[in-house]
Amino acid sequence: MAEEYAIEMLNITKRFPGIVANDNITLQLKKGEIHALLGENGAGKSTLMSVLFGLYQAEEGIIKKDGREVKIMDPNDANALGIGMVHQHFKLVQCFTVLDNIILGVETTKHGILQKDEARKKVMALSDKYGLKVDPDAKIEDITVGMQQRTEILKMLYRDNEILIFDEPTAVLTPAEIDELMQIMKNLAAEGKSILFISHKLQEIIMVADRCTVLRRGKYIATVNVPESTGKELSSMMVGRDVKLVADKEDKTPGDVILKVENMTVASRLHNNNAVKNVSFEVRESEIVCIAGIDGNGQTELIYGLSGLEPIVSGKITLSGKDISRASVRERSRAGMSHIPEDRHKHGLILDYSLAYNMVLQRYFEPQFRSGMGFLKRKEIFSYADKLIEQYDVRSGQGAATRVRSMSGGNQQKAIIARELDKDPKLLLAVQPTRGLDVGAIEYIHSQLIAQRDEGHAVLLVSLELEEVLSISDRILVMYEGEIVGELDPKKTKRDELGLYMAGAKRQSPGEMNTSGGEPGGNR
Repeated sequence: MAEEYAIEMLNITKRFPGIVANDNITLQLKKGEIHALLGENGAGKSTLMSVLFGLYQAEEGIIKKDGREVKIMDPNDANALGIGMVHQHFKLVQCFTVLDNIILGVETTKHGILQKDEARKKVMALSDKYGLKVDPDAKIEDITVGMQQRTEILKMLYRDNEILIFDEPTAVLTPAEIDELMQIMKNLAAEGKSILFISHKLQEIIMVADRCTVLRRGKYIATVNVPESTGKELSSMMVGRDVKLVADKEDKTPGDVILKVENMTVASRLHNNNAVKNVSFEVRESEIVCIAGIDGNGQTELIYGLSGLEPIVSGKITLSGKDISRASVRERSRAGMSHIPEDRHKHGLILDYSLAYNMVLQRYFEPQFRSGMGFLKRKEIFSYADKLIEQYDVRSGQGAATRVRSMSGGNQQKAIIARELDKDPKLLLAVQPTRGLDVGAIEYIHSQLIAQRDEGHAVLLVSLELEEVLSISDRILVMYEGEIVGELDPKKTKRDELGLYMAGAKRQSPGEMNTSGGEPGGNR
C-alpha cells in the first residue's frame, strides 16, 4: 500500500518556545493527487510544510518518500529528493532579476562563467507552457506581488520538482489568475506531479483538491475526500464552530466627507509614465468605498500617495478638511489616518522586534508610552499589547514578548489590524486586509471593517477578492491603467460585469460617475 504514497509524514511533532506547532500529525500524499492542507492561521500548516522542505527539523516522527524513510536536513536535501516549495512570504532576492532568482542555486557555468542563455530559454518555455508570464530582466523590487508569486512557481518548475508545495499560492492573485493557477495545478497533477496545497479558501479547495487534511491548533483533525464534502463542513472542522460565510451589513447613510482626493497623479515606480492619472473621488463617514481592479493598475501607488509612502506629482488630498498633500506619514497618522498595508513585512511590521513593540510603532512617542526623559515605558507598552492581543485574538507562542518573525502570517496580519483600529481612525486605508487569512479570521476582520463604518468612520478598501468587494463595500470604484473607469453599486452589480470593468472592456464616461458618494451614476 505504501507505494501509492509519494510522501508520508508520520507522527510529526515540532515544538517552538511556548508552543507545540505540530502535535503528532500524520499526512499522506498520494502520487499524482492534489492534497489540500486546511486550517486556521497558526494551526501549524506552514510549519508542517517547512519540516518537509527541510527548513525545520521535527523533534519526533519520520518522513518517507516512495515508501523509504528519508532525512531532510535542509532545502538542498528536499530539492535533491524532488521536493519544491512556493512560500507564503516569498524567498526572493529583491535586487536580483526574475531570471537570476529562478536559477539561483542551480546555475549553469562554463569555465566559471555564468551561462544564462539556456536558462532564459528554459524559463521562457516554462512561462509559455504554464501561462506564467514574467519579464525575466525585471528586478524583484520593481514588480508586483503577483509577479513575484509567478517567479516562485517558475523557480520550482525550473528545478523539475515532482512534489510541489504551494503555501497560500492564491493570496495575492486576481480572480482570473487564480482560475489559471487552478488549471496549472490540475495540469501538473495530470503530468504525474504530486501537489500539497495550503489554502484558507474553501471554494478553491473544493474546485481543485482530491483530498483534504484538516489541522486545528497544531493537531490533526481528519482527512476527507473533497468531492464528498461541503464548504460548510470543512469550515466547521477547521474552526471548531459554524462560520458565517457572508457578512451581515445594514444600510447606512453616508455623512460628511472625510477624504477628498482631487486630480491626484502619482508617478510609477517601474516606468517613466504615471501609475495614477488625475484621479478624483471622495470617501464619507459611515461608508466603505472599495477600489477594485486587477493587480498592477495603480492601486498600490494610489495608496502610497494617500498614505505618504510616495510623494504625489500633482493634485490635492484633504483629510477632514485639512490639506495633507505634502504631509509626512506621521502627520497623516496624527491627523486620523490608519493604514493596513498591502505588504505586511515591508510596510507593516519590524519582524525582529517583539509583538509588544510592533503594537506601538506609530504611538511610542506618546506620553502613555514614553517618559519626559525620552525613555520608553516598557511595562505600559507590554500591558497595552496584552490588551490588544486578547481583544483581537492574536496567537503567538510567548505573548507580547514573541518575536514577530516567528508568528504565522495570519497572526501578523491580525496584529497590524489590532494596532491600526485601536488608533480610532477617521479614515482607514485597508489594502487586502484578509490576504492569507482563514475563514474565521476573515469573518472577524469583515465585522471589524463594518463596525468602523457603523461607528461613523470612513473606510477605503483595496481588494482583489471579488466576493469581498461585492459583499462589504457600499460603493465600488474600478481602477484600470491608473484611472477610475467605473463607479458601481455592489447591490446592482454582477460579478461578471465588475470583471469587465476590471479588464478594461467596459468604462463609464465622467458624466456617469458620481465619485462624491451619492447614488453611483452608472447604475441609476
